[in-house]
Amino acid sequence: MKKKLLFLMIILFCAIKISAQNQPQSTNKSTYQNPIFGGDYPDPSLLREGKDYYIVHSSFDYYPGLTIWHSQDLINWTPVVSALQKYVGDVWAPDLVKYNSKYYIYFPANKTNFVVTADNIAGPWSDPIDLKIGNIDPGHVTDDKGDRFLYFSNGDYIGLCKNGLATTGAVKHAYDGWAIPREWSIECFCMEGPKLFKRGDYYYLTVAEGGTAGPSTSHMVISARSKTPFGPWENSPYNPVVRTQSSDERWWSKGHSTVFEDYNGKWWMVLHAYEKGFYNLGRQTLLQPVEWTKDGWYKVPDTIQTDKPITKPIGTEVARFSQSDDFSGSTLKPQWKFFQGVENSRFKVANNSLTIKGKGNGVGDSSPLVCVPSGHSYTADVEMEIEGNAVGGLVLFYNGSYYSGILADQENILSNLRGWQFETEKKVHKRHVYLRLKNINNNVDMFYSLDGKQWLKTENSAEVSSYNHNALSGFLGLRIALCSIGKGSVTFKKFNYTPL
Repeated sequence: MKKKLLFLMIILFCAIKISAQNQPQSTNKSTYQNPIFGGDYPDPSLLREGKDYYIVHSSFDYYPGLTIWHSQDLINWTPVVSALQKYVGDVWAPDLVKYNSKYYIYFPANKTNFVVTADNIAGPWSDPIDLKIGNIDPGHVTDDKGDRFLYFSNGDYIGLCKNGLATTGAVKHAYDGWAIPREWSIECFCMEGPKLFKRGDYYYLTVAEGGTAGPSTSHMVISARSKTPFGPWENSPYNPVVRTQSSDERWWSKGHSTVFEDYNGKWWMVLHAYEKGFYNLGRQTLLQPVEWTKDGWYKVPDTIQTDKPITKPIGTEVARFSQSDDFSGSTLKPQWKFFQGVENSRFKVANNSLTIKGKGNGVGDSSPLVCVPSGHSYTADVEMEIEGNAVGGLVLFYNGSYYSGILADQENILSNLRGWQFETEKKVHKRHVYLRLKNINNNVDMFYSLDGKQWLKTENSAEVSSYNHNALSGFLGLRIALCSIGKGSVTFKKFNYTPL
């Protein structure tokens, strides 16, 4: 009897353990769990000023672009300002730096590189200035004389004038990268994202290699050092400093890192990665510590695993930013971005409402207003009033060709499944309706309500895991979109985002 009881207890313990392993890891007050930015926040560039940390990411075709976030503990972040207002195209990996008392963001777009500047991190920021030089992923560095240079993804660099608003001299080549073993499964060599800093006698150059997407083992963090910012560069014996080893891991294609020292003298890296099973969220921002070896190289401590709880940095914690919005005030909050540029004459924020004039003939060409979902499962709902012959919608949007969601015209509820749009509930409202999306691990149900309290599920649901870069290209993530289509306008109220 005792043996039988013991056997049953062992089975129960194993069942509980397996169940716990299949649940999200909990953290206590002394630890955090990656990601620090859930959702589509790729190519992080971080700047520290005393106890304050600022970070910016690639913003692609979503404007206002280059949103700067602030934190004092590296875990909880709030948006400060969007530094890029003028449309210049698809914005990729930026570099946020401070030189003397001025702030700069260098970034590539439209086959050239630009810079925006500000005297205060909160702005106002200048219009973009074209540096009239190709390549991507500019990385800023200064030498001991205070002279300034930009590195690019191919290992080239060029001088900058003192004010940082123009290049000087000729392009020179300095770094060929780290040779990836041919037997490894990668997308391509694809060196990118140079970030540079000086510590002691050495300049350190950090790059990404292996391809941003493709196999889970592609992207990686590579380190090199030199006594000058121009080389010759010596590759780290610990390369790759970070790499996904197997598709069994939670975080895929880990790479594109910025390495920095915190206010308390500890060293860290921010990087990005795709999440297994949630590739459509895009590249999420991760944080993990690094340590210095006796021979002057940085590496990740052997005890650190990206997907496990990690001891928190020391700092002042603030409340996490919420995506929900009651549209108070007279300006859009920083989480909102228009696809393919902002037309200020098209929208107005007033009286706890956002009114957007209709545009285009469908979701794809309506320049929807989007925000980034931060987790696997959530509900998003909004109140809408339809004016004229407009169609309003609440959609999960990848780009102008790929999207699914629920919409409404003057009296009907419409479903859109991968671009196939049709009436699903006929003559159920009179220009005033509430719409809801409920996303549970990529299965999306669609609801409408006449009072915002009682919700009616439509016949149609969508599965959205395929809306990702490996399937569709574009390096994007799936975003929640408010659409105003056609002739007329749509007024939105009480947008609610609720993690589940």
